[in-house]
Amino acid sequence: MHGEYKVPGGKLVVVDFEVDDGKIVDFRLSGDFFLEPDEALLDINAAIEGMNPNSTIEEFANAIRQALPSEVHLLGFTPDSVGVAIRRGVTGAAHWRDYDWQIVREPAVTPMLNAALDEVLTTAVGEGLRGPTLRIWEWNEPAVIIGSFQSVKNEVDEEAAAEHNATLVRRISGGGAMYMEPEASITYALYIPGELVRGMSFADSYAYLDDWVLEALKSLGIDAVYKPLNDITSPLGKIGGAAQKRLGSGAILHHVTMAYDMDPTAMTSVLRIGREKLSDKGTASAQKRVDPLKSQTGKTREEIVERMIEVFQRRHGGVMGEVTEGEWDAAERLVEQKFSSEEWLRRVP
Repeated sequence: MHGEYKVPGGKLVVVDFEVDDGKIVDFRLSGDFFLEPDEALLDINAAIEGMNPNSTIEEFANAIRQALPSEVHLLGFTPDSVGVAIRRGVTGAAHWRDYDWQIVREPAVTPMLNAALDEVLTTAVGEGLRGPTLRIWEWNEPAVIIGSFQSVKNEVDEEAAAEHNATLVRRISGGGAMYMEPEASITYALYIPGELVRGMSFADSYAYLDDWVLEALKSLGIDAVYKPLNDITSPLGKIGGAAQKRLGSGAILHHVTMAYDMDPTAMTSVLRIGREKLSDKGTASAQKRVDPLKSQTGKTREEIVERMIEVFQRRHGGVMGEVTEGEWDAAERLVEQKFSSEEWLRRVP
């Protein structure tokens, strides 16, 4: 069996082993990480030898920690990352380059249609009608987008939202509320088969799926890091947040919104929770809590999106594609039947 795991912000961890009579044998760890002293590699190999291949990531990691001397130094990887690589080997997880990726960037549409497209395209991947896809959102009007389980009245000042002509949209994934204006945010969505993150915990999958974005941001001069569970941040403040929805078919929607430019006054007037979080610090501190990409890079939104696509293609491949006519039709029907309905919008009043 063979498993690989690229540690977000770190190094590649590779494991090779066999399973004989329900036990791991001939275990070999390799990769481009750093490890001192050299002999610690043998300690790690010995720690995993003979273990049950169905052990958890935590059990593998604990076995390694117990086997390592106190003076050992692991750079670019951790015992947990070795456990992830083993689980990926056992479960037959796929890798990014195993797929023919499409990258989709369509003209601007309504935020509600964008949310519906996320469900349609994830469903299409799960049904084998579409390959894994990266899509950049473009929207033509302001919106307040709330998580699947959030309360409208607790999260949104609907009078203030109306003053800003912001449409209320409830997405299918969990997570928090966002106030979004055209050209002021960068939102992307990944529609993937579950095999890509098989063997990973939810927390590990978030960081793994966004590692390419961190590389793109770092190439633009931002010291971007992933802060569990779902935040992309830098020393200057939070940049964006991720959310996921996993369908019964095994397909996964993973989408991220990052602030490019922002109006903190509008944000805190529309979002009640944002207002409460900032009430003791003043509206000005919103710029510290969420620091836009525009101020950190000096680049246009278009330049940042182009760099993101460039890095994705270099790391994972992909050709430019499009939403099919049938997918557009399905999304428009979903807007009418679900996303625009009071039953969905106010499923949690």
